[in-house]
Parts: sequence; C-alpha cells; structure tokens
Amino acid sequence: MQRVCFQLHVLPDRLTEYRIRHAAVWPEMLQAIADSGRHNYSLFLRDDGLLIGYYETESDEASKAALNADPRTAAWEADMADFFVALDGRPDQAAQTLPHIFNLEDQLAKETS
Repeated sequence: MQRVCFQLHVLPDRLTEYRIRHAAVWPEMLQAIADSGRHNYSLFLRDDGLLIGYYETESDEASKAALNADPRTAAWEADMADFFVALDGRPDQAAQTLPHIFNLEDQLAKETS
C-alpha cells in the first residue's frame, strides 16, 4: 500500500469557490477516483491557499495513468485548473509529492515483530 501526500496552492481569491466545489464534487469524478484505485482520499486547505492532499493506493503510477486516461478526470481537471498558482500541466499530474517519512502503525508493528 502506498501512502501519497501532495501539495498545491490555491489562489487566495478563489478559496471560497474552491471550498464550495469540493463540498459537492461531481459524482462521475468521485467514481473516477475510486476506479483509479485511490482510497482514503482527503484534502486539507489552509486560509492562505496551501492545499495538502492525501490518499492511499496499491500503485500510484497505475492510479495516475488511469486518471490521465479517463475523460471524466480531464473534464474536472480542466474546470479546476484556474484555481491554482502556476502549475505546469493538470493539477492531478503536476502536484508536488511530499516524501513519506513516518507512520505510527508501521513503527509500532516493527516493535511487536
């Protein structure tokens, strides 16, 4: 299981609208994410626009490829692209991934092995 954390930056003048859009994500986009193999997916948004996302997947490369090929994803990403500070490409593909350095359950499991 891969745990993936990423960051983006939402434009300050678009924060309210970004929150509204994510309170009711398109059902077809929700299904596209689930179909890609991502689960336990969460977004966290700070008032200055820092967006942190987290999800789990068996293969991040496979889930990225599935989302990249899915027309449901392309429509959502095109609709959301103008919310972010300077991205090179689609938000779902251009987000900066953060290295995973600690997990409580993993370390506790090592202690009991």
